[in-house]
Amino acid sequence: MASTSDIRNGMCIDYNNDPYQIVEFLHVKPGKGNAFVRTKMRNLNTGRLLEHTFPAGTKIDEIRVENRNYQYLYNDPDGYHFMNMETYEQITLQKDLINAPEFLKDGMETNILYHADEERPLSCELPATVALEITYSEPGVKGNTATNATKPATLETGAEVRVPLFIEQGEKIVIDTATGSYKERAKE
Repeated sequence: MASTSDIRNGMCIDYNNDPYQIVEFLHVKPGKGNAFVRTKMRNLNTGRLLEHTFPAGTKIDEIRVENRNYQYLYNDPDGYHFMNMETYEQITLQKDLINAPEFLKDGMETNILYHADEERPLSCELPATVALEITYSEPGVKGNTATNATKPATLETGAEVRVPLFIEQGEKIVIDTATGSYKERAKE
């Protein structure tokens, strides 16, 4: 049993009989009154964000979780299939458990968060950035680079992102999986 002084980013707790992961927290000590902890938590079953304030010293139930490395294999109507990198055991996850399924590429390594006591996958996290090739993009027009103009581009996974005008078809670019946006050209 933990208390509010133990709260940290990434911590998983049981709140209202659902698993939640702490996304942000702030310890507040006002001039008058009691201290409290303001949190932003993500429900690991539904993915929804919840803001909640805990009074200082409140007891919270911490969930024991494990990060395991898995390799993405393929997807079909049953879901997304992954293979454990150590045991070669395969599991199937639904789309809503994956943070950015549109950027999954065959063979990509991911982290799957497991509820250690129940042996149940809670969420799948892609790397912070992924390098993907552009399969289709309109050619850029010379002279249109004075502003931060962007154009749509289709990636090898089928996802569509906005890229600067100078990016051409066939180039590899780095995508930020948290925001789903173009970051830079991939270095070879």
